[in-house]
This record gives sequence, C-alpha cells and structure tokens, in this order.
Amino acid sequence: MSGKIERARGTHDVVPADMPVWQRVTGEVERLCALYGYRKILTPVFEDTALFARTSGLGSDVVQKEMYTFTDRSDRSLTLRPEGTAPICRAYVEHGMHRDPQPVKMFTIAPMYRYGAPGRGRYREHWQASVEAIGTADPAIDAELIQLYDTLLHRLGVTDYHLELNSIGCRECRPTYLASLGVWLAENEHRLDADTRAKVKTSPLRVFDNYLAKSDQVRAALDEAPKIGESLCEACVAHFAAVRADLDATDVAYTLVPTLVRGLDYYTRTTWEFVGPMENENSTISGGGRYDGLVEEIGGPSTPGVGFGAGLERLIIAMEEAGESAERPGIDVFFAIEEGAPRQEITRWLAELRANGVATDTDYAGRSLKGQLTQAGRLGAAATVIVGRDGGVLRRPGAADEPIAPADIVGRLSG
Repeated sequence: MSGKIERARGTHDVVPADMPVWQRVTGEVERLCALYGYRKILTPVFEDTALFARTSGLGSDVVQKEMYTFTDRSDRSLTLRPEGTAPICRAYVEHGMHRDPQPVKMFTIAPMYRYGAPGRGRYREHWQASVEAIGTADPAIDAELIQLYDTLLHRLGVTDYHLELNSIGCRECRPTYLASLGVWLAENEHRLDADTRAKVKTSPLRVFDNYLAKSDQVRAALDEAPKIGESLCEACVAHFAAVRADLDATDVAYTLVPTLVRGLDYYTRTTWEFVGPMENENSTISGGGRYDGLVEEIGGPSTPGVGFGAGLERLIIAMEEAGESAERPGIDVFFAIEEGAPRQEITRWLAELRANGVATDTDYAGRSLKGQLTQAGRLGAAATVIVGRDGGVLRRPGAADEPIAPADIVGRLSG
C-alpha cells in the first residue's frame, strides 16, 4: 500500500533555504572555537548505555524519561547520545588524552537525541554545539567558556538574553547542604508537586531543576528552601569569586540565581544558563558547568573539567527574534542557452570553470530564454553568458552587454 511518508515526529529538515543561517551559526562556532584554542572532535552517534546512566544519574529525567535506548543483535544495550559531554570525556579517557598537555580543549557540533514533547525549539533530534575543557580546575577556564558563548551571541546579533550563574558546591561541601535540604523537603513535602517529590527520593538537589516550568505554588515553596550557596566550603567560595571576577573583567553581565542547578548528576561548582527570548521552559539557549568527577566516574584518572552545550535550533530562533538572517550565496556565472547553441561546448566550459573554482550553473529545465534569465537572477549570478549558435553575449548587472567569443569564455570568466 502506497502513501505519503513524512519525517518522524520531533525531527526537522534543514532544507536549502534554511542552510545560509545554519551555516552562519555553525561557521561562527567553529571560528570562535579556533580563536579560543578548541579543537574539533567527532564521537559516535550511539554509546554504551552505561556511559549515560552512570554519569547523568539514574534519577535524572534524561535517564528515566528521555533516552533512546535499544538492544543490538549482540544483546548489548546502546543509547543514542542525549548530550555531548559524556561521550567527549569517554574519548578523552579511551585515547589517553590525560597524557597530553592539559587542559585538552575540544568541541563538537552534532545531533543529540532526547524523547520529549516536541515544540518550538524542542526537538527529539536536535543539533548541539558542545564545548569542553578537560584537565584543569582553574576558574579562569569557566569564565572563558562563558565569555566564548557570550561573544558568539554578540557576533550573531542576538541581544535579548541574560546569563544566570550559580555554584552548586563540591564533594566536600555538598553533603552538608543535602542534609539540611533533606530536612526542609521532608517538612514541606505537602507543598510540592508529584514530579518534585519524586526527585526528592532520587536526587534532592534536582528538585530545583527546570525551575521555570514548575507551578507558581511550587516555585514559591522552593524559594524558601535552603540554598547551596549558603553551604559552600572555602575552596568553592574562592573558586566562584574568581569566576565572577573574570566575567566582570570581560564585561560579561550575569545574574546570580541561587536555585539554578543543572539536570545531570555530574555537575559541580560553577553552573550557568543563557536564557533567550522564548518565555517558556524552552527558553534556555545554552547551559553548562563544571564536572570535576565525571572522568573519574567512567574509569579515568581524577580529572577536573568544564563545558557547555548549546542548541542550534534555539539559537537560530533567538536570531530570528532579533531580525538576523543570512544571505543566500550567489553563483559566479550562469549560461543561458539559445536554440542551436553548442551544448557540449557549454558542458566543457562548465567543467573547466568549476575546476578553476568558479561557481557555475546552466538551465536543465528547458526554460525559454526569458525564463533562463529569470533563473539566473534567482541564483544571484554575478555574470550571465547568453550562448547562441555562433557566439555569446556577456551580461553583468549594471553594465552594458558585450560580445564574447567562445574561445575567450573560460579565460575571461576565470579571472
């Protein structure tokens, strides 16, 4: 039975008309990462399920609700990557990068997969830039990563955003905080919704996760809960102060948000989110933080690290809200063909010009000469050659037509 087949729900196509802005974003990410010393890495689209279960936390929404997990023909449990940090850290360990000069600074631009309710800026397959610095505990690198993304937004013309910042402590100070938070949660359980109460049992700190999506009543209750910032050890206080000082030095504005936590277990100390113009739970356009125990958790040596993930689709929405776009690249030469023109000669000219790095095209749809000239305009041709039986005419916008001999075409248009 035949029928129309459409893309899977929660996915999207980046069609040619959308590609200029897509390439503007990815190109700027790559240029900035190169300027800051980050090298590109590519990891497999699927990983051993244990990688994400162990690092993200069994109680996280990612593991409990969102992972695309399957069993292969050898009965191995594999998962389409839901985020980029854990795979990059796995590659760091597997390829012995701890023996390289530290920190190892890497980035990737790749699709990620999370099952959830699709919406504007929220896809089950979405593209993300992940930028990571592994092998240093220096607070200056936290600030560098934040400043890198802030610079990216400026370069792309995005102005309607703000940066939220917090510190969620370390292995030394977090247990004391979790004990006091646990007492408060037990006393105020009746004020929390079912989803927040479920997190109390698996990872109490995560009751603050996805704070904006909670009801007014639950947010009001959580505002009264003890905050991690009140329990930071001296080392974490000093680290957070140094991060803020570096951000101040580079004029990166931020807001301290004591309820800000990230949704995965591996985060420690500095956490942040860039919040864009969408006024809903999908408003976060980038988020990151420090993950000083992640490499050790997956079998590597004790290694500090920090990084962020930034969704490309949400970033493009923020650009659209700012009125930003990208011009479609034009071609250099279009050959318009009159009846009786030497078609094989035109084919040879096309090949020679392309070999010389000249972007060329011609008509393959049997259009009239008028239609071909219209098509040349659509393609943004810098020059059009109207080829007849015995010769050609070179036409450029704003200039008078001039005859051109067939023998001169490649030489004239390759300059």
